[in-house]
Amino acid sequence: MNPTPSHGTTVARWIPARGWTGVLITGPSGSGKSDLALRLISRGWRLVADDYSHVFASAGVLYAAPPVRIAGRIEVRGLGIVPVAHLGLTRLVLAVDCVARAPERLPEPDRVAVAGLDLPRLAVIARHASAVEFIAAATAEL
Repeated sequence: MNPTPSHGTTVARWIPARGWTGVLITGPSGSGKSDLALRLISRGWRLVADDYSHVFASAGVLYAAPPVRIAGRIEVRGLGIVPVAHLGLTRLVLAVDCVARAPERLPEPDRVAVAGLDLPRLAVIARHASAVEFIAAATAEL
């Protein structure tokens, strides 16, 4: 295992029969990655890593883990760094790209290479109220 540092926040949710299912949230600074993660956490998701995730492939599957120095912490804009319950590892199934403009209504499937493997990628406006439900629906289908 040789993890690749990835600029992104990772969260995961428990899906029966599949276990912990993770999402790598990427986007420029200030795009709402941590805010989106906080809203997912409030709905039962678990933080893996905020801002940077160690991503690696094993047996054709992508995994994410938190860097030791930031494990269990998330930045809350205007409040600072706060502790939260976290996971030490999750399997990644989706990349979410925080964008400034609304994505197409019916986009073609998109993929992104992460640590040498492809992940499905979805574009969202992180601050939209429906972003949480959109991600939950997308991960249920993967």
